[in-house]
Amino acid sequence: MTDAPATASYAKGPTAPPLIEQTIGDFFDAVAARHADREALVSRHQRQRLTYAQLHRQVQRLASALLRAGLQNGDRVGIWSHNNVEWVLMQLATAKLGLILVNINPAYRTSEAEYALNKVGCKALVTMPSFKSSDYLAMLREIAPELNQCEPGQLAARRLPFLRHVIWIDEDKSGSEQPGMLRFSQLLGSGDAADPAVAHAQALVKHTDPVNIQFTSGTTGFPKGATLTHRNILNNGFFIGECMRLTPQDRLCVPVPLYHCFGMVLGNLACITHGSTIVYPNDGFDPLLTLQTVHEEKCTGLHGVPTMFIAELDHPRFAQFDLSTLRTGIMAGTACPIEVMKKVVERMHLSQITIAYGMTETSPVSCQSDVDTPLDKRVTTVGRVQPHLEIKIIDPGTGEIVLRGQAGELCTRGYSVMHGYWGDEERTREAIDSEGWMHTGDLATMDAEGYVNIVGRIKDMVIRGGENIYPREIEEFLYRHPKIQDVQVVGVPDQKYGEELCAWIIVKPGQPLSEEEVRAFCQGQIAHYKVPRYIRFVDAFPMTVTGKIQKFVIRDEMKKLLDLHEERTA
Repeated sequence: MTDAPATASYAKGPTAPPLIEQTIGDFFDAVAARHADREALVSRHQRQRLTYAQLHRQVQRLASALLRAGLQNGDRVGIWSHNNVEWVLMQLATAKLGLILVNINPAYRTSEAEYALNKVGCKALVTMPSFKSSDYLAMLREIAPELNQCEPGQLAARRLPFLRHVIWIDEDKSGSEQPGMLRFSQLLGSGDAADPAVAHAQALVKHTDPVNIQFTSGTTGFPKGATLTHRNILNNGFFIGECMRLTPQDRLCVPVPLYHCFGMVLGNLACITHGSTIVYPNDGFDPLLTLQTVHEEKCTGLHGVPTMFIAELDHPRFAQFDLSTLRTGIMAGTACPIEVMKKVVERMHLSQITIAYGMTETSPVSCQSDVDTPLDKRVTTVGRVQPHLEIKIIDPGTGEIVLRGQAGELCTRGYSVMHGYWGDEERTREAIDSEGWMHTGDLATMDAEGYVNIVGRIKDMVIRGGENIYPREIEEFLYRHPKIQDVQVVGVPDQKYGEELCAWIIVKPGQPLSEEEVRAFCQGQIAHYKVPRYIRFVDAFPMTVTGKIQKFVIRDEMKKLLDLHEERTA
C-alpha cells in the first residue's frame, strides 16, 4: 500500500512526533505536575476556576470516591449532561481507574436513554437534574420507578437491570433530596485525594484498554456504541492540538458539547495534552455568552459547528465584543460553507482556524488543515491526513483505489480506528475490513497535494447542525405509530442547519392522521433534532422496477415543492 503511485488517492501522515503510549491518567498526572499553577479549566456559568493542581486534586478525590462506591476496572459509567466541571472530572477520574465513560446525549428521551444504558450495561450514571424543558430525574424515575424505594447505590430496576448508582449533579448544593439517588457533591466528598488505592488501580490500566463509548446511529435503526481506547483519543487530541499550534498560553473557548468527540477530544484533550486552558462559556450553546466569554477571558481559540459561527456573526451585539485575541480554533461537524469561513477569518480574527474531518469511529479526526494551510485550501477542503494515519479513496463497487481527483469512498487506517462497536462483532466487521481500514461511507476526492474534499455520502445519513442522523432510526420509530402504514425519511437542504428531516408517510386505510399527531407521538420519546420538520402524507413512494424506494426522488420533489436550494459548501 505504501508503494501506491503518486496519482493514486492514497496518503500517509508523518510519523513524527511519535505516538503517546501512555494512559490518559498517567499523561494527565505529568501535565498537571508540569503546569500546576496554570489555569486548567474555567466554567463561566458555574463561576469556577481551577488550576491544573486543583483540577488534579479534584480528579484524585473523585477517583477515590468511585472506587469506594464499588466500581471496578472495566465497569461502564454513564454521563448524561451538558458542559460543566463535573463532566471533566468524570472524564479524567474514570480514565484513571480503567472505568469506561459512556456519553449519553442530553437530547435523548426515555426510550433512547433506556436503550443506551442497557446496551453497554452501565453500572452507574451521573446526570444533570434538568435542562430547559428536559427533566432528567423524572425521565429516570419513569424508566426505573424502583428509585423511589431504594437506598442510593442499591438500585435494582426491572427495566435497567445493570444500573446500581444514580448520581445527580447538584450545582447549587440546594434543593430537596432525591430518593434512591446520591448528590455529586456527596460522592466527591466521600473521596480522599491521597487514597493509595487510586494509584494501585491506575497501575493496572493499559493504554490499549477501552476508555469511552459514544453512541452513533445505525442503519439498523438502533444506536451503536463506538468503543474508543486511551490510545485512540489521547493521541487524537494531541495531534489536533498540534495542528492548532496550542501552547500553555492558549485559552480555548469550547461551546461545543462534551458528549460529542468535538468537545471531549478536540476540546478537552487537545487542551490537556498541551497544558492549555479549557473555557466553557455556558452549559448549552448561547451565541451571546460565547462572544462575551471570548472577550472577557481573552480566548485565543474558538470551536464550533458552522451554525454556531453563523449565530455568533449574525448576533445584533457582535460588534460590541473585542475578539482580537482569537487566532485559531476548529470548524467541523458538517460541511462548512465557504462564505462563512471567509467571514470567520475576516471578522472574528480567526486567521489560523482549521477545518477537521472525521467520525466518532476514528476518535474522531483523520484529516485536518493546520495553521499554515493556504486560505483557499482551508476554506474548500478538510485538510490532509493526520500523523500516523493512512487514508485512501476507493471505488465503492470494486474496492480499488481511484485516481486523484476522482470521487470514491474515504477509508482510514491507523491508531485512531475504534476498538469496535460494543457487543456487536458483526457491525464491527462491516465497518472495519480485514486489513484494518475503517470504511467511512463518505464520498471524497483527493487533489495532487493530498488535500481531501468531502463531496457527499454513500448512505443516506443526514447531518443536521452537526448531529448525525440516520433516517432508518426515525423510520423504525415512526413505524410504531398505530396509524402509520409505511414511512420514508430523507434529508432536505436547510440554510440554518445544513439539512432538515422530511418524512413521507403512508397512512393506514381509514385512519385519519395529522402532522400534529405525528409530532406529538415523537415528543419525549426521541431527541428533538430527530423529529421531522417536514411531514407529507402520500399514497405511494417512488420506486424502481425492482421495488427499491428512490429516496433521491423524494428529496428532489421536496426541494421543488418547498423551493429549497443546496448551499455551496467547502
